Amino acid sequence: MAKRSAGLLIHRRSGGDIQVLLVHPGGPFWAKKDDGAWSIPKGLVDEGEDQLAAARRETEEELGVKVEGPFSRLGDYRQPGGKTVTAWSVEADIDVAAIRSNIFTMEWPPRSGRMKEFPEVDRAGWFTLAEAEVKMLAGQRPMVVDLAERLGAA
Repeated sequence: MAKRSAGLLIHRRSGGDIQVLLVHPGGPFWAKKDDGAWSIPKGLVDEGEDQLAAARRETEEELGVKVEGPFSRLGDYRQPGGKTVTAWSVEADIDVAAIRSNIFTMEWPPRSGRMKEFPEVDRAGWFTLAEAEVKMLAGQRPMVVDLAERLGAA
């Protein structure tokens, strides 16, 4: 069975524009990547876990902030690698300069025998819908289109 992830597409209105919050993955593999590398805060759904609960848990782990609803289910989005991401939209204004991500450990450099810690998310940012379509992973871009339609901004 394909892996399932769940996440939140957090949005706000600023100066007449709709902006979405995206996160940049931490660690050495993503350090020099920008366009096409950002994501909504999301993560794997544990066996038997409610998908919205997983989306909220993962968002809190990646941002260090608890996001409150109301939440609106956007849909299921099949990713190029086969995973399906279920996304909800929620309006919230979060200070991206204050995020505190959880940490993961991996061997770095490869085959060195040394373990190093990295933040799961090294930064977050607010992007207009047009900017988000450039910054986001290709498989998540339809989420922005669906959000724009839902908010009447398409």
